[in-house]
Amino acid sequence: MSTVTTPEVVYEDSDGEPMSDNTLQFRWIVTLQGGLDALFRADPNVFVAGDLLWYPVEGQPKVRAAPDAMVAFGRPKGYRGSYRQWVEGGIAPQVVFEVLSPNNHAPEMRLKHAFYERHGVEEYYVYDPDNVTLAGYVRDRAGRLGELPVVDGHVSPRLGVRFELADELVVHAPGGKTFLTYMELAEQNDAQQVEAARERQNAERERAKAAAAEAKVEALRARLRAAGIDPDAV
Repeated sequence: MSTVTTPEVVYEDSDGEPMSDNTLQFRWIVTLQGGLDALFRADPNVFVAGDLLWYPVEGQPKVRAAPDAMVAFGRPKGYRGSYRQWVEGGIAPQVVFEVLSPNNHAPEMRLKHAFYERHGVEEYYVYDPDNVTLAGYVRDRAGRLGELPVVDGHVSPRLGVRFELADELVVHAPGGKTFLTYMELAEQNDAQQVEAARERQNAERERAKAAAAEAKVEALRARLRAAGIDPDAV
């Protein structure tokens, strides 16, 4: 009697597509993913990823997407080869970002919007760094990802960040800090190190001045005692 074996379902860790098409798109993907990761670094139950394959339906490996950045609240941090939703307690990423390149076209983006709407995303943001435009979609009471009429100044309900469009996108985190590129962070760190070194030097100079003044006072007290005068009685 022959047995029928069911082929194993394979959920690939890569779709074979490049992470980005150009350096500008790549910079923004890294900036958004890194900024989000830093924003929730103290919360062990917020998972942030960039360009990670998300499989929302078990047994259907062709149903998948790889958002440029995504945030899943209620899921622990840690390594994943892919985000398989049924393994993640059925929790879909609540917030996703896409960063456009000139190779992205309207039909492709409509399919992505439909995918995210169908599979439970609550907030979806699309940034075009070439034209400095940002589109935002938030799930409405009817269950649709409805487009925001104005995104400049919008505060994400889930993330708490505020979006501003100036010469380029500015993402303001709660507390006033903004999302920075790696180079901006390095320059900021260098400036902070220089300032810290300057403060240490100033503090050392003040300590040296205080020590010198104390030495002068002690020398004067010694001279008074040598002359038979009690400095404490003067």
